[in-house]
Amino acid sequence: MITVNDFNFDNKKALIRVDFNVPLNAEFNVTDTTRIEAATPTILKVLEDGGSCILMSHLGRPKGVSPEFSLSHIVDTVSEIIGVQVKFIADCIGKNVEQAAAELESGEILLLENLRFYNEEKNGDIDFAEQLSKLGDIYVNDAFGTAHRAHASTTIVAQFFEEKKCFGKLLAKEIESIKKVLNDSERPVTAILGGAKVSSKITVIENILDKVDHLIIGGGMSFTFVKALGGEIGNSICEDDKHEMALNILKEAKEKDVQIHLPVDVIAADDFSNDANTKVLDINEIPNGWQGLDAGPKSREIFNDVVMQSKTILWNGPLGVFEMESFAGGTISLGDSIVASTKNECFSLVGGGDSVAAVKQFGFADKVSYVSTGGGAMLEMLEGKTLPGIEAILK
Repeated sequence: MITVNDFNFDNKKALIRVDFNVPLNAEFNVTDTTRIEAATPTILKVLEDGGSCILMSHLGRPKGVSPEFSLSHIVDTVSEIIGVQVKFIADCIGKNVEQAAAELESGEILLLENLRFYNEEKNGDIDFAEQLSKLGDIYVNDAFGTAHRAHASTTIVAQFFEEKKCFGKLLAKEIESIKKVLNDSERPVTAILGGAKVSSKITVIENILDKVDHLIIGGGMSFTFVKALGGEIGNSICEDDKHEMALNILKEAKEKDVQIHLPVDVIAADDFSNDANTKVLDINEIPNGWQGLDAGPKSREIFNDVVMQSKTILWNGPLGVFEMESFAGGTISLGDSIVASTKNECFSLVGGGDSVAAVKQFGFADKVSYVSTGGGAMLEMLEGKTLPGIEAILK
């Protein structure tokens, strides 16, 4: 795998695809700087070599040029985090941009305007990609969050660089971490899948059954399994058309000697509200008018026992509606267990939007082995797919 460490950027211009699709508040201030911080080591490597950086990214889902999605809003934050005053230009292609890139001196950084102001970016337009390619000497892809998209800046542009293209430090680490879980893992391997729908994780489950020893299924998706097995789940979320699929997964897991762990009890509520009345119920005996919104105390103990004997852990999806304080206990308990196991030299990888939000919210982010920056991209890699943004560098 060729990374920025394989190049000397002295007097070279690095065209770096970063993922600065960061959340902004009403005043257009960045509210979560994780993605900017994650890209910083790659940028600093180029600058320390004596090179300069042209950074390109998207922000949000603009329809044409939309001032509220301008990357100008993040310039001060990016400058502060990297420790270098970043220059900004209000376009990403054209003569003015080419001139600004050409005039960039060693140690300087130029941030281009939002790529998605042009439809050509998402359409993977080759002419648009070629115009981007004129800006740098070496192409660096460090945007894992968009590596599953065959967009102009993530995939198509790479073909104009032949031997002068590589992975950034972040993207390389993402690939290595997922490969470690899927292919080079120390056993026992435990995958924890939560969230609302089994249908969104079915291909992930099918791909990882050959690679794991334990599969913990939590969150809303567990009710589809419980109901398929004949349990009463009250008003809990359920995909009634996926019962057969759930039973097939259980059967396949048994054939492959994978132990599946479903919750045995829940914190049930009489309303989808933080202020609802709650009680602990067996997961297969939830009466009508009640719904399971978090893993119960017995389930947490069972999951803790599994996690503590694991040597490799993949966590994707919370165990309950953690956004509500009343139903965050299961997810916090699981996080505590994973942190404790990590201290015992277990490798723990956390990924997926809700899981990442949970580990940040509850202070686990620095206590697990790796937190992935890409939700959709990580899921597609776990499904066994080759991502276009990764394949473009490897070609």
